[in-house]
Amino acid sequence: MAEKMTETEAAAPHGGNTFNFQILRKIVQLLSFLLFVGVVFGLGPLPIVLPVMFTLGLQQQAMGDAFAMLQVMLSEGILPLIPLASFFIVAAFLGRSLCGWVCPFGLVQDLVAYIKREHSELSDRTHEWMINAKYLVAVIVLLVSGSVAAAVTSGAGEGVKAALGDFTEAPFSALSPADTLFGVIPNGVANLAGDVNSFLAGVLAFRPLLWIRLFILGAVLVFAYYVPRSWCKYFCPHGAILAFLNRFSFLGLQRDPLRCTKAGCSDCVQACPMKVPILELPWEKFTHPECIYCMKCVDACTTNAIKPKVP
Repeated sequence: MAEKMTETEAAAPHGGNTFNFQILRKIVQLLSFLLFVGVVFGLGPLPIVLPVMFTLGLQQQAMGDAFAMLQVMLSEGILPLIPLASFFIVAAFLGRSLCGWVCPFGLVQDLVAYIKREHSELSDRTHEWMINAKYLVAVIVLLVSGSVAAAVTSGAGEGVKAALGDFTEAPFSALSPADTLFGVIPNGVANLAGDVNSFLAGVLAFRPLLWIRLFILGAVLVFAYYVPRSWCKYFCPHGAILAFLNRFSFLGLQRDPLRCTKAGCSDCVQACPMKVPILELPWEKFTHPECIYCMKCVDACTTNAIKPKVP
């Protein structure tokens, strides 16, 4: 079922590249996270939504989660042009790079993975069928949200909303580990600071959805501890949509056939947290659906054979 990685991505060699993308990526991830929570210079809300895992439930946030906004707009019978445009524009120019460089929940997974030096990975067969789970999640969420939108438009919205309850406005966000981590928990801490008795009463009360949320978050973080970026690979609906569109991205990677010592070398594949079969892809340019352009393969290549390419 699971195999030990011969080299963790944390210990991957930096090869012949004089520029280390991972240092830059960590800086961008940190700055992006601060921007999302809106703590930089007292930054207020910005009219920007991006296809990354976050929440709409945090008062201090500056930017929004496109998939969460898409669900909310559909629940109100509004055509979600802005979040859809966000997905298409980002995918066209940057592919899934926001998953590797900007996504707040991606940063959390990376931090969890750093705790464990030696990671595991699923077998190729298990990996191949599990990567389809995120597409199933995306389809189910869109079907539910689309059904609510159709009901609202036809005038039968109240009955459908009553039946769905907490899953009406945003069915995925109601269980999303990112929404729990960035929205539910911070709001709970804020309530604790304001009224301890009310907070304790809320925690002690039997609230199935809250405990399900916390269980899902815990399970996702434990999975990411053993298998880096496991949420991105197997369950993220944002990643599913971007993976489909990533095939048409201007941004890609290329391998120099004169530099690549493909025979007997797999440093790039070992370094990739998304299990992209780099050595099986075209030389000139590849835009694999699972590639998040973290550039770990670029830094790991000892012959400097892999480079970003646009277009």
